[in-house]
Amino acid sequence: MTRRTLRVLTASAGVLVSCLLTACGGDRAAPSTQAIGERAGAQDVQPSGGDLPIIPPDEVQKSQSGSVFQRVANTDIEVVYDRPVARGRELFGGIVAYDEVWNPGANDATAVSFSRDVMVNGQPLAAGSYSIWAIPRAGDWTLIFSNAADVYHTPYPGEDQDALRLTITPQRGDHVETLAYYFAMVEGKETELRLHWGETVVPMLITVP
Repeated sequence: MTRRTLRVLTASAGVLVSCLLTACGGDRAAPSTQAIGERAGAQDVQPSGGDLPIIPPDEVQKSQSGSVFQRVANTDIEVVYDRPVARGRELFGGIVAYDEVWNPGANDATAVSFSRDVMVNGQPLAAGSYSIWAIPRAGDWTLIFSNAADVYHTPYPGEDQDALRLTITPQRGDHVETLAYYFAMVEGKETELRLHWGETVVPMLITVP
């Protein structure tokens, strides 16, 4: 097996894992005091199984932790989040109200980090860490990158903390039971980061220097 083939297989496995992980939603955990870099993520590998306790099923976190990482040219992008589950519920316009600020995740607010300045849907965003918020609507959504990176998923930190607001037209996709972020495309100096839950897909085109 060539090194190139191994890289392709490894990358494909990473995409499948990020899109297929499942969890249960609806819990309200205590706010975390952990910095983004200390939260469970793709680059935070736990010790071997023999060093970890066995968690009883009823003590497993309802919205389980996940992350997705992508290097575009020499810019690193990582999303760290907890993953609520649809479980047959009506999502947007249902458990997620229209026209109200919502953190697309659970427990600690979803956080994204960029190692260099980037453009998101054609708008500049400085290197650093941000929490992600959204205002879902029946039509176009508002997506918000907040400078308040290490916060709980409620309340919204306020407009004075906003680093960037975008208006995005959602797309329709296949049903995804557990909320997911993934990089659907990486080509040259561009990547498309998608927020996907139920049949709703919110695309963000990220361009790096």
